[in-house]
Amino acid sequence: MISFLFRLITLFLLLSTTTFGFLYLFFGSPTDEDWEFLFEIYSDELPIIAIIFIAVAFLSFIISIWMSSVARSRETSVTRYVKQLVEPDFSLKKRTVSFSMRKALIQANDLIETQRKSLQRMTNEKAEANDKIIQERIIAERQRLARELHDSVSQQLFAASMLLSAVTEQEDELGSAKPTLQQVEKIVQQAQLEMRALLLHLRPIALRNNTLAQGLTDLIQELQQKVYFNIDYRIEEIELSKAEEDHLFRIAQEALSNTLRHAKASEVELLLVARDNVGILRIQDNGEGFNIEEDKSTSYGLRNIAERAVEIGCSYKIVSVPGEGTIVEVKVPLGHKVNEEAAPEDTPVVDLKKDLEKN
Repeated sequence: MISFLFRLITLFLLLSTTTFGFLYLFFGSPTDEDWEFLFEIYSDELPIIAIIFIAVAFLSFIISIWMSSVARSRETSVTRYVKQLVEPDFSLKKRTVSFSMRKALIQANDLIETQRKSLQRMTNEKAEANDKIIQERIIAERQRLARELHDSVSQQLFAASMLLSAVTEQEDELGSAKPTLQQVEKIVQQAQLEMRALLLHLRPIALRNNTLAQGLTDLIQELQQKVYFNIDYRIEEIELSKAEEDHLFRIAQEALSNTLRHAKASEVELLLVARDNVGILRIQDNGEGFNIEEDKSTSYGLRNIAERAVEIGCSYKIVSVPGEGTIVEVKVPLGHKVNEEAAPEDTPVVDLKKDLEKN
């Protein structure tokens, strides 16, 4: 409203000045003789001079309304485009704004897009940094728990197992209590296996700068010193990517951990070979086995194995027969051609290998 009144007054003064200039041009200086007719001649009971100023005021009013309408239309158009600046697909399809305004809007949109991308990148980097910090804290806490369990519970279980072994060897003094003590000894030994499997989860051995073959060899040699069953292994050096080596190593850890906790096996076989341009990782035991569809106790570990295999584009098979054992096999396509030699006749730990070949 204020802008409209300002335009009206300004136009009225401007048009009045212009009208006065024309009158001065045609009738000379405003003397009584020259300008007397403007006051003496009437039209509709109004002198001509009054009619002239009314016409000037009306024209000023009309022009002011038109200018306000144009300004409001432009303001609405610019406001609409400014609101659209935040949209990713902003574009000026209609030429309803001036060239300078159009250029300014496009530059503002480019700046907003740049800032949006920068903000998204910073947000993603912050989220990744937070995730990394959380993962580092989780790993540190897991390692702390693993150290405390190893230094306290694991050592106490080992000491209890040794004491029970020494007691059960004294056949003459035990009498009828010997079967009970032997059963207790087995429970303690099983608890030790559970503890070692838990420690393997909490503080897993990392490959670091080793190859997959070296990491698996170190892992098996460490386990052989801590478990009661025999671990046979055949490991060949295979050229794999860093991601493939890391995932296959974690798959082997998961499978061995499941064997420690659930299988109650007396023999375990680990195989890592390359045949017909395919890398094969197989972990097989002669334990109790389970029904894959019904047994939920190992579902979490099996799901981890499946997810890791899929992430690196590998095919996998998990076959288990209750009372016979379990086989976990992962095949990874190799990016180079290996020697096509016949696979040696490996003696299976159990006849479960035939079941795997059928599947």
